[in-house]
Amino acid sequence: MSTLIQEIEKHIKKLVRPLKETEVLLEVLKVKLTKKEFKLLKAWAEETPIDEIRAKLNLDKERYGELSSKLIKKLNQEKLKQEMCI
Repeated sequence: MSTLIQEIEKHIKKLVRPLKETEVLLEVLKVKLTKKEFKLLKAWAEETPIDEIRAKLNLDKERYGELSSKLIKKLNQEKLKQEMCI
């Protein structure tokens, strides 16, 4: 699941240190993200089509956009970045 690490790195604006191992990273994210945010991030990492993600998470276009931007903002919070990095 190294694509998860690549997906996270893609959305973080400034990453000073490398991210932790995938298993540890998953544990941090499970605690810090909502279930839908976590599922959305995993779906992005698996390159699932947007329509499929929206159907799976029961989201309309507006809610998908809100959830996506909220997730990206969370990933860029310094406190969460510190927990995700080595």
